[in-house]
Amino acid sequence: MLSFFRRTLGHQSLRKHAEKERLREAQRAPTHIPAAGDSKSIITCRVSLLDGTDVSVDLPKKAKGQDLFDQIMYHLDLIESDYFGLRFMDSAQVAHWLDGTKSIKKQVKIGSPYCLHLRVKFYSSEPNNLHEELTRYLFVLQLKQDILSGKLECPFDTAVQLAAYNLQAELGDCDLAEHSPELVSEFRFVPIQTEEMEIAVFEKWKEYRGQTPAQAETNYLNKAKWLEMYGVDMHVVKARDGNDYSLGLTPTGVLVFEGETKIGLFFWPKITRLDFKKNKLTLVVVEDDDQGKEQEHTFVFRLEHPKACKHLWKCAVEHHAFFRLRGPVQKNSYRSGFIRLGSRFRYSGKTEYQTTKTNKARKSATFERRSSKRYSRRTLQMKANTGNPEELSVHSNVLTQNDDSQQAWGVKSTVPVMPSPPCGLVLVEIENLPRSSGIDQHDKKWVSASSDCCQRGGNQWHPGAWPLTQTAHSNYTDFVHEQNVKNSGFHHDIHFPDHSAMTEI
Repeated sequence: MLSFFRRTLGHQSLRKHAEKERLREAQRAPTHIPAAGDSKSIITCRVSLLDGTDVSVDLPKKAKGQDLFDQIMYHLDLIESDYFGLRFMDSAQVAHWLDGTKSIKKQVKIGSPYCLHLRVKFYSSEPNNLHEELTRYLFVLQLKQDILSGKLECPFDTAVQLAAYNLQAELGDCDLAEHSPELVSEFRFVPIQTEEMEIAVFEKWKEYRGQTPAQAETNYLNKAKWLEMYGVDMHVVKARDGNDYSLGLTPTGVLVFEGETKIGLFFWPKITRLDFKKNKLTLVVVEDDDQGKEQEHTFVFRLEHPKACKHLWKCAVEHHAFFRLRGPVQKNSYRSGFIRLGSRFRYSGKTEYQTTKTNKARKSATFERRSSKRYSRRTLQMKANTGNPEELSVHSNVLTQNDDSQQAWGVKSTVPVMPSPPCGLVLVEIENLPRSSGIDQHDKKWVSASSDCCQRGGNQWHPGAWPLTQTAHSNYTDFVHEQNVKNSGFHHDIHFPDHSAMTEI
């Protein structure tokens, strides 16, 4: 009996000691925000900000996610907060956004301290609509991380211009008496940074003389918004045959990728149903057939983990609500019976329309820009006045770029699926989709003439089924950006019919 008590009390003392050590480590953060009350009734959260600093926040044990988010926004003095969110990883290594309506302890299982990261949650479809300089600065920091990590692929010429804007915003005008091309090597801009690129960045930096940090950051965002994958939230889905597909959530709709190739784009107005069950996500898309009748197509995607499936579903619901609605969907005040089916999750924040119309820039708002991390300087072998650098790609998955033009992404325009009758519901398992056999020159355009229609069970998807057919011969990026600009203020609801198998959202 005595040995049992010794073991029990010994384990408890070890756990208490480890808990105290974790709390001390969290409170060693450069900024610590204490909470009122007894230390036994608080939890400690450590939030990594976009500038690389950490903030330690003490909150009551029953605090909800919104309490922590409000503390971080107050610390940053950020009013355009709806574009941002707090992200954490669960035990299954699935990333989640902190839900402001739920308790922190019930969501973040690993702690204390509970570690989270401040991130841009919704990339503005038009960065010029961002009112405050601080918001634009945080967007630039997020995009720098996306490009450096390889998440956002960037062609060589664009990467050079963005890096030059970064130097102009951080160091000011290029002074040849003080600055040299070797200085560029102290910064990291892309995953594979070569000497040729650093010389090109130095030459481009000299052209931006006279721009203030705010102007350089605005120009950075206006350049980055034209990147092919700007603002695309990618999620990997798995098929039974082992083939990987990717779903990209955008302000315009849902992109479908097979490897590096786009094979589909489902516009939000065309999506009528969005459902999940365990590790299966279901999309129902409506199109018009040759006779003008609506035809429904059901697409089923599978994920490796049920938590990843629910996370994808929640992200899709939030993207639709933020970019397509004038205001969030109101929750029903009544409860239908004692048993409820599915999730009651709904997006509760402001939409982009509300954020753009209601938030106004303050007359005086000051903040401090932090310096980027520096690395050891390299000795450049080439001269700074070297001509055009050889054509390079900053990511192994990006096509080689020419100096005078950029090549559009190849897109597979036809997607054969299971045969279907002219009307009714068609169920298409994503694992039954055939693999792409390659891309020829005729398939280089995303939306082109009648030969660029998607085959759905023998029925063509004519260009008339897609919005804004006057952009049929324009680049896909221009088309999507034009759609994004028009998204703000356009109201369209997804219909979720009453069905016992449907998830309530």
